Amino acid sequence: MFHKLSRIAAVLALCVVVLGAYVRLSDAGLGCPDWPGCYGTLTVPQSEAAIHQAQLAYPDKPLEHAKAWKEMAHRYLAGSLGLLVLVLAVLAVKQRTQLNTPWQLSIVLLVLITLQAMLGMWTVTMLLKPVIVTLHLLGGMTTLAILSWIAFRHTPLPAIQVSSCQWRWLRFALLVWLAQVALGGWTSTNYAALACTDFPTCHGAWWPQMDMSDAFHMTRALGESQHGGQLHLDALTAIQWTHRLGAIVVAFWLLVSARILWATGQARGAAVGLLGLLTAQIALGIANLLLHLPLVLAVMHNAGAALLGVWLVAINSRLKQA
Repeated sequence: MFHKLSRIAAVLALCVVVLGAYVRLSDAGLGCPDWPGCYGTLTVPQSEAAIHQAQLAYPDKPLEHAKAWKEMAHRYLAGSLGLLVLVLAVLAVKQRTQLNTPWQLSIVLLVLITLQAMLGMWTVTMLLKPVIVTLHLLGGMTTLAILSWIAFRHTPLPAIQVSSCQWRWLRFALLVWLAQVALGGWTSTNYAALACTDFPTCHGAWWPQMDMSDAFHMTRALGESQHGGQLHLDALTAIQWTHRLGAIVVAFWLLVSARILWATGQARGAAVGLLGLLTAQIALGIANLLLHLPLVLAVMHNAGAALLGVWLVAINSRLKQA
């Protein structure tokens, strides 16, 4: 039961992450101005009386049904995942002697899900503050990674024998991936994805004019500089350019990782899959720039990042030091 539920939870977490990206990228993150309900109800107001009551309660936030339903669908799905994680935590404590992962990991996951719910609330109440939205994204990706780890550890897969140095390199690949997810989230939440639309240069330069201090000031509000003025193009350029540089680091790290896996002779399929996902991510990133961020490609880029993380977790769950 624990094994089956962990696999279901991992798939559900992937759906939550992708749906969350869709909600954010379609500007529906404030489709409901309150939390956890929507305009004071547990669903989107439908009747004329309910809509009228909602407009009286929030006169400055007109109801848009399409955006509200997107936001509530994400909340319903995330709530279902939270309940499933709670069940997993209870089963982990009861079956702790039979698990291939520490039972404490399920408790950590439950704490993380609780924190995710709080970040979801603050995302709304703090009006999409970039640091909160980025942390929410990181929490979602970390939840997906932990659930995937639990699911793969309870799936009979052959071990991958590597040296201690290779083991450390492949383990660190997870941190490199998560750091790039953070940079991507910061780019998206600051609406900096189209700060420069040429490639491989930016504004025709290999090192464009940038303002790093405003770009990575963590406590500022959305669209504002650290001094309260409007966030200018140099700061947005710095955010996007840093994400590009991060992509180069990730590409190098994963290429070496794929070479390590191929050399083992036991995980050539994993190496090919890793290269395929990496190539797709790079292609999607470039296409988003050149095609001016079409919604479907932007969501696919987020989904690709999630799948890349799951693939790295699958590889790391099989590692064994020779």
